[in-house]
Order: sequence, then C-alpha cells, then structure tokens
Amino acid sequence: MKGLIVRAMTREELPWALDLAASEGWNPGLADAGPFFVADPEGFFVAEKDGQPVGSISAVRYGAGFGFIGLYIVAPGQRGHGFGHHLWSRALHHLEGRLTGLDAVLAQQENYGRSGFRTAYKSLRFQAQGGGQRPQGVRVLTDADFGAVLALDRETFPEERSAFLKAWLTVPGATALAVDGTKGLAGFGVLRPCGQGHKIGPLFARDTGTAEALFAGLCAAAEKGPVFLDVPTPNTAGMALAEKHRLKPVFETARMYDGHAPHVRLDLVFGVTTFELG
Repeated sequence: MKGLIVRAMTREELPWALDLAASEGWNPGLADAGPFFVADPEGFFVAEKDGQPVGSISAVRYGAGFGFIGLYIVAPGQRGHGFGHHLWSRALHHLEGRLTGLDAVLAQQENYGRSGFRTAYKSLRFQAQGGGQRPQGVRVLTDADFGAVLALDRETFPEERSAFLKAWLTVPGATALAVDGTKGLAGFGVLRPCGQGHKIGPLFARDTGTAEALFAGLCAAAEKGPVFLDVPTPNTAGMALAEKHRLKPVFETARMYDGHAPHVRLDLVFGVTTFELG
C-alpha cells in the first residue's frame, strides 16, 4: 500500500498505543508501557501512513513456543483502508511457528476465526469498589517471594515470563500482596492504577479463602474508586467470589488460540494478569 509502512515500535512510542487503547475504553494501567516492553522489546508494531501513526499491534513472544497478540487498534478516522490487515499480517509473521493466543472482544471473534483462531473460554471483567481493611494474614510481596511467584505463574501460563513479572510486580504505583500457606506461597495479587480506578491482575490463589483475602487486601489498597477484576469463566470459584461480593460485570472477552488450548491451571486464576499480554 502506497505510503504505508509497518515497523517495530520503540519504547518511547508505546505510550501512544496505550493512549489509543485508553481512548477505546480498554483502560490500560498508567505505567503499563515499561513491563509490556520488557516482555518482548521486538514485539510491538506501528503502522505509519505518510509518516503519521495510524495503528498498533503487539505480538509478544514467550519462551520458545508461545505468543500473544494485543493492542490491535487502528486509530479512529483511519479505519476502512486496510491498515489493520497489514498490522495483523506483521504480528502473525512475528509469531510464526508458535501457539498464539489473544483476548477478543466478542464482535471480533468471527474475524479472528477466519485466521484459524478458536474460542477456548470467556472472561468477564467485574467492577468492585475500593476501600476496607487488609485482612490478617495478607502481607506485602517481597523480593524473597520471587521464586515462588514464578513457580505459581508457570502453572497458570504456557511459558516462563520472569522478565515481565519482575517488572510487573514493581510497576510504579502498584501494590503486590501475598498469602502464605502450610506449603509455601498460597497466592499473590497485584493492583495497579489505571486511567479509571485500579485493576487487579494477576490474582492467583490455590484456594478460595486465599483468593478472598487477597481480593479484600487489594481493594483496601485502592482506598476508593472503582476496582476491576478479570475472571476466566471456567474458574467457578472465581465467578462465585464475584457473585458473593455482588460485583458488576462490565466487559467480556473471549480467549482464543490458533491451535489446541494449552494445559494451564485456570482454577488458580481468579484474576487474569492482563488482556493485552495474557
């Protein structure tokens, strides 16, 4: 296409893509750019038409065999010209040979299906209210916990992602909490500030009681305002937690893969880390 190029995005340009996501109502974290870029510095792309950015996509590689697509947006006023097709092709090329996942808004499932993606399950975003007190037994996550965090994350995610997690746990403004069990770390969760309120993600726990305590502690850390939690619907205990606290469903996505869904412990996932990077 004349005048159009799709190229790798620089770290300095990534906030533009996140601002675009915010304008679409996706409500990314205020400091997401840093850990996002750490996950795969070569995995973010921008489309330029006559030197002006018109769209973005991320295609983040994890380990040797998995990838995740997100931030797929063409700017308003630039749609309908085929720019998205070129971004999509670049992302698929970057992840060629890997099992690839994405979280799709429901209106786009059919489009992704034409590229061989199939729905594995749905996730619901719930809105809670910040405030309350941190329960007894919930503590601040420390550097000494990182090995246990990696082990728990590896049960819930198809590949190792230590560089991303190390940055995610220490993102500016974030609160990371933990609960100990009889055999070590029973769960952890992260709260980060967003354009609207705060998001919890991840919230990984080995039992419902741990998840409840972490949820309460993270809401307490938000102090006031809305708090959002993304729950995969196959986690029936997570859905029950949302119902128990009368959380309001506000958004829905479909997790899709272009091959067989990976074997991960969704029963431990009471809150998705991020729809953009998996």
